[in-house]
Amino acid sequence: MNPSFKDLINTIKKSKTKINIADITKAYQFAEKAYHGQKRHSGDPFITHPLHVANTIASWGLDQESIQAALLHDVLEDTPVTHKELAQKFGSKVAFLVNGVTKTGQVKLRNSKDQVFVENLRKMFIAMAKDIRVVLIRLADRYHNMLTLTAVPLEKQKRIALETIEVYAPLAERLGMGKIKGELEDLAFPFVHPKQYKTISQLFKTQIKQTKKHTNQVISQLKKILKK
Repeated sequence: MNPSFKDLINTIKKSKTKINIADITKAYQFAEKAYHGQKRHSGDPFITHPLHVANTIASWGLDQESIQAALLHDVLEDTPVTHKELAQKFGSKVAFLVNGVTKTGQVKLRNSKDQVFVENLRKMFIAMAKDIRVVLIRLADRYHNMLTLTAVPLEKQKRIALETIEVYAPLAERLGMGKIKGELEDLAFPFVHPKQYKTISQLFKTQIKQTKKHTNQVISQLKKILKK
């Protein structure tokens, strides 16, 4: 059994949401076959991505259809699988969710700094989703893509990171997902503001060294006192 799939099953069991493991396994096996031979920019098998997205969705306590759709969310875009085939094998609701994720993936920032445009982009994203679960799957998808952004070609990194800050992080905030909003912003910051990130990192490292030095001095003094 794929270790990542095993992790997904464990997450599902911990969530205590009523889910048929056999149906999840069916979606996983279908996805694994559909993505067979495909690789991520990192060189990892493509199936590692939908498994991570599905695990995130399961950890949020979403339903069975959402987890199945998370496993299948790229098949319409990246494989010969059709909407009709998905509906026949997994039902119209799962096919609807996958189609929604595919459509919302076409919403791109295109490096615009016009805030009216950006706000309209967020509204378009939500309108295209039609089901809040589509937005949640897309957020989980973006979260994993940000975790692996260093593997993406340099010319795409900043656009993806900026899009994350301008579109995805605010969407997470509107859904009351402050933790995810913060994580997305933290992951995007080094790519959008590399100079500031380098400065902050250096200051942080200096502070850590100073704190460690001070701590060692205190420990040394305490040891001397205890020996007396």
